[in-house]
Amino acid sequence: MICRQTLLNVALLLGLSPMLALAASPDEQSSTRRPSPAETAAERGYRLLTEKAYIPEADFDQETFDNVWRVWPEPLRSEAEKATPDERRAMAFSRYGLTTRPGDDSGKPLQYVVDERGDWTMNCFACHGGKLQGKTLPGLPNSHFALQTLTEEIRETKVRMQKKLTRMDYGSLVIPLGNTNGATNAVMFGVVLLAYRDKDLVVHTDRPMPKMVHHDMDAPAWWHFRRKRQIYIDGFAEKGHRPLMQFMLVKENGPEKFMHDWDDEFRDIYAYLESLEPPRNPHKVDDQLAAEGKIAFEAHCARCHGTYGEDGSYPEVNVPLKEIGTDPVRYHALSPEGRAHYGQSWFGRYGESNTIDRPPGYVAPPLDGVWASAPYLHNGSVPTLWHLLHPDGRPQVWRRSENGYDTDRVGLQVETFDALPDEVRDAKERRTYFDTSRFGMSNAGHTFPDELDESQKRAVLEYLKTL
Repeated sequence: MICRQTLLNVALLLGLSPMLALAASPDEQSSTRRPSPAETAAERGYRLLTEKAYIPEADFDQETFDNVWRVWPEPLRSEAEKATPDERRAMAFSRYGLTTRPGDDSGKPLQYVVDERGDWTMNCFACHGGKLQGKTLPGLPNSHFALQTLTEEIRETKVRMQKKLTRMDYGSLVIPLGNTNGATNAVMFGVVLLAYRDKDLVVHTDRPMPKMVHHDMDAPAWWHFRRKRQIYIDGFAEKGHRPLMQFMLVKENGPEKFMHDWDDEFRDIYAYLESLEPPRNPHKVDDQLAAEGKIAFEAHCARCHGTYGEDGSYPEVNVPLKEIGTDPVRYHALSPEGRAHYGQSWFGRYGESNTIDRPPGYVAPPLDGVWASAPYLHNGSVPTLWHLLHPDGRPQVWRRSENGYDTDRVGLQVETFDALPDEVRDAKERRTYFDTSRFGMSNAGHTFPDELDESQKRAVLEYLKTL
């Protein structure tokens, strides 16, 4: 059994959240490209996310990544051995849910900062930069990301190559990074990292271990950020640039980094998030049916999810747990005391921000670009909008295709199962399946569409394509 002190030490060493962990050492920071006078704040924010380093130890180097295929299972390993280096790189990107950067021919992944030495460290886009029908879309939840598998195979590769193990290699042994590809246990990183800081962000390693409720979450679409006043699925924290910084609370980063060195930079990152727009649906839409769907949507759904168009408004309704009926694990994973500690800290502006210690439930999200942001519900348990509108038809287990998109049901192209297939025994393969019987991954709840008849559901589905 792993002792409490071991877990504490690993937690403090582990400086990486799948949600927001940017990487670097002081000399890496000095090598970051200087801003152009013509850069906007949003452009600077994107550059900082992809080039700047904030965590003092990289995850792995280029040589390790280039050799990770050697620990893959057969027949994939033999296929990689016969492939060219470029083909192997593409295979690795596919296996781990990585993409290239749009408009950038460097070949660098959107999801990692890669410095001049070839050191890789994860950034925010690991969870918030996905692909839609094979096209990279910054701000899209990365439903392909396989962080646990990547970390395990990188660790094995380092051991074979006799390279130094880093915090992620050790930390993933005691804190799960995600039991399902495309989902993240980032919430628990935030809990443990803040628990050992006081309100001024000074580290106190003698504090007791906080309660840890490991569970997987779906990342929110970043283009919703601009419409919100509160953030996170329970809406407990007021939006601002400071909350974006909390996942860098490794003990090497002292209070001066947050309060002085990085404050203006994260205002630029905030500006980038505020600048993001939802993608437009390129697929055919039945305009007449969509118009009928708008009427039904505004009568039955808008009270929580808002209205859309030039005069649209978003009410940001926090729906009580008993009413929404979706999986409650995420809600209970954060304690009122933990939320209050956040609110009284520098992140919550010492109590001046609107921090809600006991929110009633989960916030109904805005639906801009909802056609693109599958899977659905806060834990990503529902693969298409059709399944969201038909609670009784939601699959118990499903597996997505690489780049497929279901234009009829609007969402991921999936293969469905009544249960996890018996032949799936390997943990890495099991992560490619979404199993709603797992802890925190239930697809129950949000039965409000039952108010609609089948013709109204078809119309609402068509309308959602237009948002």
